[in-house]
Amino acid sequence: MPPSTAITIGSFDGVHVGHAALLQAARAAVGDSGRVVALAFFPHPMTTLRPDAAPARLTNWRLREELLLKGGANEAVQLAPTPEMLGLEPRAFVERMMAEFAPAVWVEGPDFRFGRARAGDVETLRALGDEYGFETIVVPQQDVALNDLSLVPASSTLARWLLSHGRIADARCVLGRNYELMGEVVRGDQRGRELGFPTANIEVDSMPPADGVYAGVATLPDGTTCAAAISVGSKPTFGDRPRAVEAYLLDWDGAIDGEPLNYGWTIRVTFLTWLREQLTYTNLDALIEQIEHDVARTRDIFDEHTNTIRAIGACS
Repeated sequence: MPPSTAITIGSFDGVHVGHAALLQAARAAVGDSGRVVALAFFPHPMTTLRPDAAPARLTNWRLREELLLKGGANEAVQLAPTPEMLGLEPRAFVERMMAEFAPAVWVEGPDFRFGRARAGDVETLRALGDEYGFETIVVPQQDVALNDLSLVPASSTLARWLLSHGRIADARCVLGRNYELMGEVVRGDQRGRELGFPTANIEVDSMPPADGVYAGVATLPDGTTCAAAISVGSKPTFGDRPRAVEAYLLDWDGAIDGEPLNYGWTIRVTFLTWLREQLTYTNLDALIEQIEHDVARTRDIFDEHTNTIRAIGACS
């Protein structure tokens, strides 16, 4: 007899603590030998329904899939939000999922809506489950405490708002992890190199946090990690420049943009702490002095982060 399958469906953008609760409930329902499938709409359905209202993306597909699998899914399946898929009536949508995945269990949150015009809800799902032979599990809303001790429901919308205001620590509470971006290193204007701080200019397809300077971690293609001072913004000292994400990698002697040019590789940057807002400096000496201060603070924060991770590992 094949193992039981549990499915859960949503956008799963950010894979926050509410999404983690769905995966945990699905795993508990089918056991260690069961199959958990997370079906994630990618891109967001609003890109089809109302492109002008589509929310900023927190995770590209590669990172979203990685987080879903790490959270307990055996498979992460990408659902394309085509007009045909989004136009299915609730019953037809369930029939398609039954035909493709034959779930014994379907796990969702209390606000789950599905089918054309979002006509189906969890009560619709329960009724169809009774008819088609799957159990419906509704996981309660997951509330998290922010750093001011306010209790808020975890959601992708809240995570976006917090990140847009530079509230990295509060976003960590909602996501259950540090926020990170993944992207390709591309040629920049090489200002950092001229100042003695060569940076990786990162082309990202997900939402950067608010403009500012952050202490973080860079993960290179081979898995190597190092401290990174991350700048998000338009470099106001040098005039009106396009908004960019750049990372200065501390204590790393590899090429960033030297000869031969080393572009096209994928880097991941994890945001640990907001350091300061972007400022305009009257001369380059003042800017360099500030960057040196940012780098020193980044080193201290990275060392503290690394020691904390080691301590947790030693106790686990």
